[in-house]
Amino acid sequence: MSVLVVGISHNSAPVSLLERVALDADGVHKLVHDAASCEHVTEATVISTCNRLEIYADVDRFHGSVEEVSRLLVQRAGETAEAMLPHLYVHYDDGAVSHLFQVAAGLDSMAVGEGQILGQTREALRLGQELGTVGSGLNTLFQQALRVGKRSRAETDIDRAAPSLVTAALERSGAAVGDVAGKRVVVVGAGAMAGLSTATVSRLGAAHVTVVNRTAGNADRLAGQYGARPAPLAQLPAELAQADIVITCTGATGVLVTTDMVREARPDGRPLALIDLALPHDVDPAVADLPGVTLINLAELAEELRTSVTGQEVGNVRRIVAQEVAAFLSARRQASVTPTVVALRSMATSVVDAEMERLSGRLPDLDEDSRAEVLQAVRRVADKLLHQPTVRVRELANETGAVSYAAALAELFALDPEAVDAVTRPEGLA
Repeated sequence: MSVLVVGISHNSAPVSLLERVALDADGVHKLVHDAASCEHVTEATVISTCNRLEIYADVDRFHGSVEEVSRLLVQRAGETAEAMLPHLYVHYDDGAVSHLFQVAAGLDSMAVGEGQILGQTREALRLGQELGTVGSGLNTLFQQALRVGKRSRAETDIDRAAPSLVTAALERSGAAVGDVAGKRVVVVGAGAMAGLSTATVSRLGAAHVTVVNRTAGNADRLAGQYGARPAPLAQLPAELAQADIVITCTGATGVLVTTDMVREARPDGRPLALIDLALPHDVDPAVADLPGVTLINLAELAEELRTSVTGQEVGNVRRIVAQEVAAFLSARRQASVTPTVVALRSMATSVVDAEMERLSGRLPDLDEDSRAEVLQAVRRVADKLLHQPTVRVRELANETGAVSYAAALAELFALDPEAVDAVTRPEGLA
């Protein structure tokens, strides 16, 4: 099997198009099921973030599977294939492994190096496991990707050198309302981005932090972690009237902060920074035309963050990712020849057993000690004859090129394909 990735992100599409493919939790579940149901797909899961939607699939063929999986994203965008396909990217096999490792390490994020993507990658694995669409192939790949992400952050300063989306937005809002310290901040939402926002403004010394959310329990939970005050969504207009900074990150369908809501809450034109980190957007873009209002959104942040991280830290992480990709692919290629090696040794054992059986028939008076000595000698001969070919086939498996040394070995020794397949066949399916 081979890994296929079909995705769309801030690197390939404008935010306006990303908004059209953004999914809620139910939508992500459905996309995973739809991907896993494709004809040539055996395993599937989805990484869904505010600026990325990627389908990861274990497939039995490239052509056919890439068309099926790509069609799922085209359908969700409500666009024609001609308009959508230029914004999709495809990675296959070795390229898919490299891409996922870069994603987990934060190299492909809008805010390069940000740590939130690691949790989102872990969530994709958990979801696939929960839905039963992730098997041994994607499980091994994602587990290794998570280790690569952790290693990148443990051995470099990439997460400290790179600003998060929240930090970058707050720095940008400083020109309008000043530093966060001493300000009244409202966070709308209670998910991962809302948690990061609440943690960041609390650390920066905000005087009052309010967490507004549709579900009271979630608002209470998040607010309680940082000494903030929870509030129901119905109180959002009143909170707007008092706030200096409002950060929205709900991902809800439809606009939550309308132009009329802001105009009525701020009739005097006092400075207000609205930071919209949601996809689709929570804030009506027209609020930017109101007196005193500064609107900061993902499209602006994406452009600003492209060159925000020092090249040295990025280079350090790239080297780690390159090492990990090479090691993973090497292990995978070596593992791919294991069934052939096992089948070859099994065939040799069968030959030895058959010859010993024939010897027993020709020399019925051979005593047990002599028979054991002969058996040991024949086994040593077989082992010595097979040792070098099996060692070399593992070494040669790491070399790039079109030659399949496992297939050549199977052909030279006339191995039964069924015997090779049986080595990898799960128990109970034999």
